[in-house]
Amino acid sequence: MEYRKLGKTGLTISVIGFGGIPIQRVSAGEACAIVNRALDLGINFFDTARAYTDSEEKLGAPLKARRKEAVVATKSMARTREAMGADIKKSLKTMGLDYIDLYQMHNVKSKRDLDRVLSPDGALAALIEAKEEGLVRHIGVTGHIKDFLVDTLQLEEVETVQFPFNAVETVGVPTLLEQAAEKGIGAIVMKPLAGGAFRNKNLALRYILEHAVSTLIPGMDSLEQVEENAGVGCNPHTLTIAEKKILEEEVNTLGGAFCRRCEYCKPCSQRIDIPTVFLLDGYYTRYNLQDWARDRYQGLKAKVDACIDCGECEAWCPYDLPIRQMLAEAASRLA
Repeated sequence: MEYRKLGKTGLTISVIGFGGIPIQRVSAGEACAIVNRALDLGINFFDTARAYTDSEEKLGAPLKARRKEAVVATKSMARTREAMGADIKKSLKTMGLDYIDLYQMHNVKSKRDLDRVLSPDGALAALIEAKEEGLVRHIGVTGHIKDFLVDTLQLEEVETVQFPFNAVETVGVPTLLEQAAEKGIGAIVMKPLAGGAFRNKNLALRYILEHAVSTLIPGMDSLEQVEENAGVGCNPHTLTIAEKKILEEEVNTLGGAFCRRCEYCKPCSQRIDIPTVFLLDGYYTRYNLQDWARDRYQGLKAKVDACIDCGECEAWCPYDLPIRQMLAEAASRLA
């Protein structure tokens, strides 16, 4: 397995990490076997979140038994000091750990979010306290809007940044990676397979590893996936001209109906969170997490049925996606 430094944290982590979303759909026993196999093959970075139902619990049990071999990361959507403090304690208890290597402020995507976490009673204050107490070793931030994430890199306390990056989702990535490198901030790539959309997984992962990233965290819920992904990390050689052509052809195929979550379609006059609807539909169709996706969709303040068919979102979309049609198809599954 190839390893890289996680920015200024000083941690050395595997270039292929472990994404914790899909583990929700397997049993605790299966999860234990999958995690142990990942560790055996040299994967040492594991990422989960408070929001991923029982993912922390399923990952925590095997990781606790092999704690010295693993770098454990989790995250919370909490924005206040009180809520983040409570979530940190919940994560530690649920995972059965004495400390968490990396705790991240999850999905910070607007100035309002940033102002809330930076306020005297904001989430960052709780993370700093937890770090001083040794409950959290390092602090990071995650999000989908690369241009905005660049602003968060100016925070002295932020040591890592996690964002989506794959061969079809590249807008804003060069600038973000450049800024992260200048600040010594570790770059963690989520959605490296575009939520499971890529068929040529080996090529898709190797493409990202040609960039200045610390690790990729494809989701895994089977021994086969662990073997396949770990194999890439053991031999991440540069793509050949022929392989680049194959990947480009697949990118062109996906491009016609794939949301990059750039959020140029917002704001919707009916307050529909269009990118989130497509994200949840991806969990439904590609991650096989139907119940979880439906539950989260029901929690949205505005559903697709509020659409008035104005078409403004399509006019703003830089990728000319048929958003209204895609929303209708997503709603047919999620609703």
